Amino acid sequence: MQLYPSVRNFERSFILQNKGSHCSIFPPDLSALTLHILAMAFMFCDHLWATLAGDAWWLTGIGRLAFPMFAFFLVEGFFHTHDKKKYCMRLLLLAILSELPINLMYSGLLFYPFHQNVIWTLLTGFLCIWAMDTLRKKCPVWLWIPAILLLSVVGYVLATLLMFDYYGEGVLTVIVFYLFHGKKWWQLAGQFAGLYWINVMLLAGMQIPLQLFGHAFEISEQGLALLCLPLLWCYHGRQGAHNRKIQLACYAFYPVHMLVLGILSKLIFSSIP
Repeated sequence: MQLYPSVRNFERSFILQNKGSHCSIFPPDLSALTLHILAMAFMFCDHLWATLAGDAWWLTGIGRLAFPMFAFFLVEGFFHTHDKKKYCMRLLLLAILSELPINLMYSGLLFYPFHQNVIWTLLTGFLCIWAMDTLRKKCPVWLWIPAILLLSVVGYVLATLLMFDYYGEGVLTVIVFYLFHGKKWWQLAGQFAGLYWINVMLLAGMQIPLQLFGHAFEISEQGLALLCLPLLWCYHGRQGAHNRKIQLACYAFYPVHMLVLGILSKLIFSSIP
């Protein structure tokens, strides 16, 4: 699922303009394509655990890294795309096409209204930051800050009530990457603090018991999502290999892999007496 739009002509000027802003403590230069492939691999691990390998808890631990990476590139796409309406329409089409596969994967049914796919979450987040950005350009700061809070609440409630994947916390993740977009130290700190609050404090989830130097303690499985940040901080605007086929393949990966896993799960477990 590649959420970064086709902006090859923009790539060179963007890198040159931001050359001096790279964070020196993260020297590797990971391309958008590389990070998308990693995010898709992490997501596949999570869905493999949810369907065929339920005993391998570490797969879902790896999968925690996927969503923040997609949210990050959604925001990158927001800032770089020349046509936000067309971008939204692509997300809407992908969300509709992904409903049947996710229903089949999670429930084995063609219709399952209790868990919507993550593209709806990303689309809601995109609409929220679009509204925020529009108001930022037109309103004074004293009015923009309350607007951010209001739009965050609206997006959170909408995604939670409609049972989008990652619920309202997914929308908040998109907003965090929008508000702290950039590579300055305070922006990186904001990304870390925001993701910590969302994943460890709000989502929490299963606790993983660990023992270190004779002391037993637990860490939040959802908190593993923060491990994606060093990878994202190694991204400096380079898109990497990109053409129409690669873009379509990345978009198609999301519904296709869920459809395959859903069919395999139904075939395997329906044959077990």
